[in-house]
Amino acid sequence: KRRGENAQALIDLNQSLQDKDKQLAITGEMLHEAIELVASLRAEIEMYRSGKKELEALNQVLKDEHQALHLAFTHQEAKLRKLQNENREMVERLMKYKSKDAEKLNEENENFLRKRDAKLKKELEDAAKDTRGISPDKILKDFATPIMCSTGVPTKAFLKFDAHDGEISAVKWSSVDQIVATGGEDRKIKLWDISKGTVESKGVFIGCNKGVMSVDFDSNCSRLIGASNDFASQIWTVADQRLRHTLTGHAGKVLAAKFLGESTKVVTGSYDRTLKIWDLRSRSCIETKFAMSSCNDLVTSDGSGSTIISGHFDKLIRFWDLRSEEPTNTIQVNGKVTSLDLSKDCKYLLSCVRDDTLRVLDLRMNQIVGTFSHDGFKVGCDWSRAVFNAEGQYIAVGSLDGSVFVWDVGTGKVEQILKDLHMSAVTAVSWHPYDNSLASVDRSKRVVIWKN
Repeated sequence: KRRGENAQALIDLNQSLQDKDKQLAITGEMLHEAIELVASLRAEIEMYRSGKKELEALNQVLKDEHQALHLAFTHQEAKLRKLQNENREMVERLMKYKSKDAEKLNEENENFLRKRDAKLKKELEDAAKDTRGISPDKILKDFATPIMCSTGVPTKAFLKFDAHDGEISAVKWSSVDQIVATGGEDRKIKLWDISKGTVESKGVFIGCNKGVMSVDFDSNCSRLIGASNDFASQIWTVADQRLRHTLTGHAGKVLAAKFLGESTKVVTGSYDRTLKIWDLRSRSCIETKFAMSSCNDLVTSDGSGSTIISGHFDKLIRFWDLRSEEPTNTIQVNGKVTSLDLSKDCKYLLSCVRDDTLRVLDLRMNQIVGTFSHDGFKVGCDWSRAVFNAEGQYIAVGSLDGSVFVWDVGTGKVEQILKDLHMSAVTAVSWHPYDNSLASVDRSKRVVIWKN
C-alpha cells in the first residue's frame, strides 16, 4: 500500500515537474521578449537623445544667427539715422548755397541795372546838352505815320549774329518793341534789341544748370520762363532780370513751359511723360497729368488757360481739360510731334511732325485740314519748332540743311525758302506778333533776323 502511494506521489511530482518546466519555458520566452523590448527601447531612447542634441545645436545656431541679425539690424538702423541726418544737413546746405547763388545773381543783376541806369542817365544828360533843333515837319511826319501790321513774307536777311556759346534751341519775340529772346546749350537766356538796325544785348538771364529748351513771355512780357534739361523751369522778371522761381519736380528733361492764362500759373511738359501745373503764388505743383509719352511741346487754347494741348513722342496730340485727369481727346499723326503752335484766333493748331511734314488742325472740327511738305524740307531735330505768323496766313519752320521754309496756308504752296545763312540745322523760328520779322536759330549758335 505504501509502495503504491509512493508511486502515485512520484507520478504527481513528475507531472508537477513537467508543468513547472512548461512554465519555466514560457517565462524564458517572455524574459527574452522583454530583453529584446528593453534593447529596442534603449536604442529608441538613444536616438531621441541624439535628436535632442541635434535640435539643441540647431537651436543654438538659430539663437546665434538671431543675435547676429539683431546686431546687424541695430547697426543698419544707426547707419540709416546717420544717413538721414547727413541728407538733412546736405539739403539744408544745398538750400543755403542756392540762396547764396540767388543773392549773388540778384546782386549781379542789380549791379548791371545800376550800370545801365548810369549809362542811360549819362545819355540823357548828353541829349539834354544837345541844343540842335528838330524840324516841326519831321515831328508831324513821325506822329502822322500810322502803326501798320505788315503781312508780307520775309525775303532777305536783316541781321545775323552769333548769340550763344553753342547750340541754340529756343527763340521767342517779345510783343514789346523789337526784342527777341534766345535760349541755348550754354545754359543762358539772352535778350536782343534790334530796333536800331543793329544788335544790342538787353540782358542775360542765368540760373539754369543745363541747356535751355524753351522760352516764353507772359501776356504783358513782364516775366520770362525757360525750360531746361536740368529737370526744372526758371522764371525771371524782365525789368530787373532777377530769378524769381525755380520749379523742380520733373524726373526728366523739361522740353516745354508756358504761362497758363495768367502770370501766376505755369504748365510744363517733360521727357518723364508728365505735364505739371504750377501755382507761382504758393510756389508748388498743384496738379500732375500723366500722358504716358514724352511731351515735346504744349500750348493753351484759350485765354483762361483751361484747355491744354500737348504733342508727344508716341505720335499723339492730346487735349486736356484742367477739370479732368485723362485727355478729353487725342489725334494721331504719322510721326513724333516736335512742336505745336496756335493761330492768333485759337481756331487752328499747327504741328511739326518727324515725318517731315507740317499739319494744320481745325480745332472747331477737330480734324486735320492741311498737310505741308517739300522735297527739300527735312525736320532737323526732335524739338524743331514751327510757327504761324500774326495773321495765320503763313507758317514757317527750319530745315535740316539750314533753310527756313515759308508756306502759304491758303494755297498750301511754298511761298519762300530762306537759305545760305545757316550752316547747320535750324532748330526754331519765331514770327514777330506785329510785323513780318522772322527770327531763326540753329545748332551752330547763329541767329538770323529776316525781313522783306
